[in-house]
Amino acid sequence: MAAVRFEPRGVHRHAPGAVQRLLIAAAGLLLVWAVTQTSLDGVTDVNAALAFGALIAFGELLRLNLPGDREAAPIATAGALAYALLLGIAGTPARQGPQQVVAVTAIAMIVGALPHLAAGRPARWAAMSTRLLAVACVAAVFRTLHNAGHVGGSWESELLVMLPLVIFAWLVEAVVSTLIKTDALRTRFGVTLRDELRVQLPIGAATGASALLIAFAAEVMGLAAVAVFAAPLLVTQVALRRNAGISATYLQAVRALARVTEIGGYVEAGHSVRVSRLSVAIGRDLGMAEGALLELEYAALMHDIGQLSLRDPVPGGATVLVTREEQRRIAEYGAEVIQQARVLDSVADIVRRQSDPCKPDDHTQPPPLSSRIIRAANAYDDLAGSSPDPERVAAAMEWLRLEVGSEYDSRVVEALSKLVLQ
Repeated sequence: MAAVRFEPRGVHRHAPGAVQRLLIAAAGLLLVWAVTQTSLDGVTDVNAALAFGALIAFGELLRLNLPGDREAAPIATAGALAYALLLGIAGTPARQGPQQVVAVTAIAMIVGALPHLAAGRPARWAAMSTRLLAVACVAAVFRTLHNAGHVGGSWESELLVMLPLVIFAWLVEAVVSTLIKTDALRTRFGVTLRDELRVQLPIGAATGASALLIAFAAEVMGLAAVAVFAAPLLVTQVALRRNAGISATYLQAVRALARVTEIGGYVEAGHSVRVSRLSVAIGRDLGMAEGALLELEYAALMHDIGQLSLRDPVPGGATVLVTREEQRRIAEYGAEVIQQARVLDSVADIVRRQSDPCKPDDHTQPPPLSSRIIRAANAYDDLAGSSPDPERVAAAMEWLRLEVGSEYDSRVVEALSKLVLQ
């Protein structure tokens, strides 16, 4: 078995994996079929198609990134779902087929993505294909039932059909997004799906409610309902974008703070980032939830901040080579520094317990999993560093295996071994 330098999974996250390629190919075939069929059948109600197409394109233009590198386009999704669920326009029944809904949605998405491409940003075809697939499922069911006269009579009966379809579309998008992330990052499907549902639930509820309101209101108000009921969702999206920006700024601040030890010459350049990436990869392999992974990333980035308390830096910053008492003092000081932020108490506790062995000598509770992960990742990087030398990597892993049980968690070391050895 040859040793190789660890490259954190997810670095090339925009390179499509097998699931993404299959999804994009399916969406392409769906687009070709929809456009061809719509051309043969003719476009029904051009004004409605243009109005909803404009809303979808506008929503794609304003798409945003959510935590966990997720892309969302709530306005575009709400517009597409509303067009799929459209009952009528100002008293005139809507008769567009599912193929027209798919064609209008797909073309509008592409139009909305063009400015992103012109600005040099990635198109995110997989995310667009996921949304198109969810809308296509709703359109295939509802347009067939509605055009055949099986939906109507009262708004209660219509809602009983429409609401489950909106929920189904949300589930389709969540499941497909989970499959993409599982394939790209080698995460566990069940854990990733729970994270996906938790993050997407609030915005999915707002998107679904807006789609239903537009679909019902258009039957009375006409196309004016498209603009009127999309406005609240625009306000919600602005708030989400601001919150995502704050989260990104917070992480950047933590990364900048973590570099203080490197700039001061206390640790090797890149040490904190390498330990952080390696820790997160181990956490994913062990099935940690997304919230716990974020705390782990923060703690790993700042795990050596306590070295600033040292009068003389540890040679090479390798805390694995100093005494247990010195490790604890460094960890305790680092935890005190982190606690000054008053919002990172859980992160401070992870850093404080990173110096504790897997089986403490004083019969206290074992350290949390995040602390055990950082302890192993830090020891590995202290020993192997940024060197691509296979012998040095193998020697570092051999040293860790000798300490399994008392100092290091066997599951953590096994996960680490899978990441750095192939």
